[in-house]
Amino acid sequence: MLLLLMLIGALVGDALGVVLVPLLPALKPFTSIGLAPATLDLHFARLTLGFTLTLGPLTALGLLLGFLLYRKL
Repeated sequence: MLLLLMLIGALVGDALGVVLVPLLPALKPFTSIGLAPATLDLHFARLTLGFTLTLGPLTALGLLLGFLLYRKL
């Protein structure tokens, strides 16, 4: 339940960030962390794995609100 609430909070915060960044440039994402895509090619199948987290102020706020909502439940 915690992961679901934090994921929803991050998605809502990121969506608000996309809408508000043209109006308030200070809300743009400030860091990006993750693993570059790695590919395993077996000639009959190809598997690509990677993960990137782009964190901005509203995304962080959404994560925090998701966590606080979980603690209230």
